[in-house]
Amino acid sequence: MDGLDLALIRTDGEKIYNFGTSSFTPFSNAEREVLKRAVGKWQGARYVSEAATLIEEVHVKEINKYDADVVGFHGQTLAHDPINKRTHQVGSGEVISKLVQTPTVWDFRTMDVKQGGQGAPLTPFFHFACARFIQVKEVTAFLNLGGVGNITIVNPNFDKPEDNGALLAFDTGPANAPIDDIAYERLKKNYDSDGELALKGKVDQEVLWKFLSDDYFNLRPPKSLDRNSFWKFRKALSGLSTYDAIATATFACVESVKASLVSLPVKPKKVLVTGGGRRNKTIMTALSEKLDVEVSTVDEYGLDGDMLEAQAFGFLAVRVLRGLYTSSTNTTGVSLPLSGGKVSYPN
Repeated sequence: MDGLDLALIRTDGEKIYNFGTSSFTPFSNAEREVLKRAVGKWQGARYVSEAATLIEEVHVKEINKYDADVVGFHGQTLAHDPINKRTHQVGSGEVISKLVQTPTVWDFRTMDVKQGGQGAPLTPFFHFACARFIQVKEVTAFLNLGGVGNITIVNPNFDKPEDNGALLAFDTGPANAPIDDIAYERLKKNYDSDGELALKGKVDQEVLWKFLSDDYFNLRPPKSLDRNSFWKFRKALSGLSTYDAIATATFACVESVKASLVSLPVKPKKVLVTGGGRRNKTIMTALSEKLDVEVSTVDEYGLDGDMLEAQAFGFLAVRVLRGLYTSSTNTTGVSLPLSGGKVSYPN
């Protein structure tokens, strides 16, 4: 909900050759409000078409500044309900393709969800390529802390990402979303810069304990979450003072990651953190203290933690064009590996 990431990547969909230029275009407060009104809504509902138009216009304006052979367009997720085999990202790749005059791959999640998968996370196949690119040899976890946290356990010693044992991926729990929402609603700040607001509060242990007692943490991976999952936790946070709520939400992120690693059949030797959450010093310090493994940012290994997801969908776009798999049983829970996504051409 913060803005648009764009990044160039040179790849054949299997190997990463290099990364190109990238950019971040923040949404204005007015644009963010347009999107917030549509969150949780499905096709045809009020505010959805307005959000879709906004996403298309912002993307077209920025994509036209780049010279790419193909565009991987994810769109904006408004709702995600894999149990009922549906997911909703607004923005039409067909519109994007015509307006930027470039083949566009989009709607990456629908096919996976229709085939019984969670439709998320979709970055694990890219994480496998990243592990090869940075030449790690041991089992490594990529922890993405966006609105929701997700983790990919990569064993780089396998030949292909769809091989059984090469990957295991799932959502860990809420990450930045509740922190950002509280900061915005109560302080008119878009996020907790450096985690400083959390340090002003005290963790409510009862709220945290109830959060960790949620059935989600007993589910076997793969599993996924919506931005608005854990509504009981959100409600409990609303009853706390501002700084206590932010502190509790911050440590809920950390404890959910810790809980995720406990039940893994194969433990990673290191955790590489990506996404906005890696800039939260309070989160990073707590992860280092609570996890019994090396914790680093992906940037320390030569990757761009701000652009990894944008690069991932460029990578996945090429895989779709080549008919290569984009998800598997161990990443989304889909019954068989599949290649999701639609391809739209300018003419």
